Amino acid sequence: MRKDESARSHGGAEEFGHQRAAPLSAAIEVDARGYITAWGPDAARLLGYQPGDMLGHPARDLLAGDLSASARRYLRAQPGDGWSGPIKARHRGGHHVQLTVQAHPLTDARGGIRWLVVAGTAAEARPGPEPGDPGRSEEQLSEEERLLENWTLAQMPIPVAVYNTQARLVGANVAMTRLMGQSVAQMRGLRLREMDPRPIVQELDQLQEQVIRTGEAIRHEGFDPLSDEPSKPAWAVYLIPVKDAVGVVRGLSAVVFDYSEQHRARRRLTIVNEASVRIGTTLDVTRTAQELADVAVDRFADFVTVDLLDAIYHGQEPMVSLASRAVDFRRIAQQSVLEGCPEASLVAGGADSWPEYSPPAQALAAGRGVRHSTGDEEIRRWTREVPRRGESVRRYGIHSVMTVPLIARGTTLGVAMFYRHRTRDPFDDDDLLLAEEITARAAVCVDNARHYTRERAVSLAIQRSMLPRPGMRQMAASIASRYLPARTAAGVGGDWFDVIKLSGARIALVVGDVVGHGVHAVATMGRLRTAVRTLADIGLPPDELLTHLDDLVLRLDEEEFHTGETELRHQSGDLVAEEQKESTGELGATCLYGVYDPITRTASFASAGHPAPVVVAPGGVVTLPRVPPGPPLGVGGLPFETVDLELPEDSMLVLYTDGLLRSAARDPDEGLALLCRALAGPAESAERMCQSVLDVLTPERGTDDIALLIARTRTLDAGSVATRDVPATAATVAEARRWTSRQLTAWGLEEAIFTTELVVSELVTNAIRHASSPIQLRLIHDAGLICEVSDASSTAPHMRRARSFDEGGRGLLLVAQLTQRWGTRQTPHGKVIWAEQSLPPSRENGALSFSA
Repeated sequence: MRKDESARSHGGAEEFGHQRAAPLSAAIEVDARGYITAWGPDAARLLGYQPGDMLGHPARDLLAGDLSASARRYLRAQPGDGWSGPIKARHRGGHHVQLTVQAHPLTDARGGIRWLVVAGTAAEARPGPEPGDPGRSEEQLSEEERLLENWTLAQMPIPVAVYNTQARLVGANVAMTRLMGQSVAQMRGLRLREMDPRPIVQELDQLQEQVIRTGEAIRHEGFDPLSDEPSKPAWAVYLIPVKDAVGVVRGLSAVVFDYSEQHRARRRLTIVNEASVRIGTTLDVTRTAQELADVAVDRFADFVTVDLLDAIYHGQEPMVSLASRAVDFRRIAQQSVLEGCPEASLVAGGADSWPEYSPPAQALAAGRGVRHSTGDEEIRRWTREVPRRGESVRRYGIHSVMTVPLIARGTTLGVAMFYRHRTRDPFDDDDLLLAEEITARAAVCVDNARHYTRERAVSLAIQRSMLPRPGMRQMAASIASRYLPARTAAGVGGDWFDVIKLSGARIALVVGDVVGHGVHAVATMGRLRTAVRTLADIGLPPDELLTHLDDLVLRLDEEEFHTGETELRHQSGDLVAEEQKESTGELGATCLYGVYDPITRTASFASAGHPAPVVVAPGGVVTLPRVPPGPPLGVGGLPFETVDLELPEDSMLVLYTDGLLRSAARDPDEGLALLCRALAGPAESAERMCQSVLDVLTPERGTDDIALLIARTRTLDAGSVATRDVPATAATVAEARRWTSRQLTAWGLEEAIFTTELVVSELVTNAIRHASSPIQLRLIHDAGLICEVSDASSTAPHMRRARSFDEGGRGLLLVAQLTQRWGTRQTPHGKVIWAEQSLPPSRENGALSFSA
């Protein structure tokens, strides 16, 4: 088109790049999937949408109608030279805008396709057939060509320039002349390297040669190194080959797009994504805070401190209001671009207080982040009244500060402070927004860690309170034990063990594992432990005890089910849940229960789905006795079986939970083999053997709790047990007392004769009157003195209150007053009534201490 013709037809337009009018136009970028990846302020002015409204959204959402047939054909084919034509777009205000569009395909470094779409408005443009469509007139074609040449491209506010095949400038629009700082007349015929000596321009000159040589478009991103703006502008330069009808490259066009806003948004999103990966990797409060400081220093700050409110640090809830008062805090993390954090005025772990006027206290009271310059009055007063902080500001040149409170689920936890001294630019609003985003993420992780730590501490306290205490005096075995909670996010498990002193110098050994973790599992474990102790005290054999325990778990499970159903009814108002949990096995557990008798050297075990004990003979030979596992507790309806093991003196019984054998590197069978190797060999004390087993099997803490119980058995020699048959006649009571006196004298227990004679007299008399033969009296000199009377009756006696004129009924009351404890237990042939007295330490028969 000739210049004079253009001037006559369109109001005197001059050369390309010098137009008096400026219709609205914009350029956007679209990826291969059709999603918008760049949207600048010109596009916002053209269609009313801000970058946040459109970035990442499909470009088709802008269309007010279907694409033309030629556009659809072009998009279905492989991209070639590009496409141009009219479209109708949706404005944010609700009306439609007629646009003239040019779409240019660009290939990135990985071969992917992107699109540069240049769109402009023109009041004179009339919708009509597209180029190449039937019925399109030459008059309409030339009209649109003039529109593109003289209006849209020439007057576009986006910098555009055209170069020939020698990469020398042919023409440029006004925006490009402003960007380059030279007129078209000054630049025409020059290459980029001849116009500007900057390295970024020299690099673009080489890329222009590549476009002309290959015929492939290039997208290049960069920053203006000479810009004085705090956040340097980011530019995307599109170099697009211009080809003729047969595909020969005749030149190239350059379009420069300012994508600073998109770059800042992308950078912020990248840092937030990085923070989501790096912050909260553990459930440790201090580690989480340190991760926040590390991320911030790596990406946008020079020095960061993270402080927790002192109440939060000590596991308490913070005060309701933090305004108008000094706030006590604890420094838990800090990081700097300088080694050793020399800017810090407080060491990590140290405590201090923020005055009510200080920026941290004000940020806490306001509940939002604040930016400051060190020249602000608040900062100057704060640093002036704390000399060490003021000295740090002066020495290291700190000039910009951000204070952001850590708030999670409505609870204020502390403050993160961000400083700059090496970075020349002060913090801006984007930096504050970024700091608030990653601090909010870190606050949730800190709060999670805080709740986990508190629940774990409660669970451990409950669990340890239920484990056996050291110092239990008994002769049956020496005991060693360990409990190691897992270091996982699931919380403390329901593993437990117990050693229960039984009548007749016997002991019960128990180890169990409740399904699940956390406070609920620990509470369930406590209920089962209490039940085991109660059932063991009445002398039930192992299989019967586990049967009763199984019934208890079923009842607990039913209670849990009905409680959950009631809660569901209150929450939803609907009696039918979409997924109703099964009542069987929800509170399942495994348990191994055994009784060792040091007089008969017999250990009786029954298992409810728990691993059998390991037996180590005095010579170090390891055996795995066959104890039928039985069903886990909570299944119901299936029997348990008791197995009797006869043990030589000085044997070891090893009980454990499956956490000892399992690990990520081995299966339970391999763990059991490793356990047997660790137990084999020369005899050691139970305590040393316990530690040796853990050293071999748990070099690193596993993912499950570990309970280990080792009992090294002892045998009561014949001299510590005395037995006498008692005929069922009244005369034998006196003889039983005399026999008792002689036996205690032989044991050197003369001071216990009087009390023991009274106990024997009452128990023997009770058996003669109310039971049947055979009757037997047995004395056991253990850690205490035990008196037992057995008979053939299964009727258990009970203590009652005798009235003033009753002739009897005071015997068991007298026994209870004279002894430390008493009770009864059933036997296969009747029952045993027993009473135990404590002895002075000097008279104990070498009782062995208990260690846990």
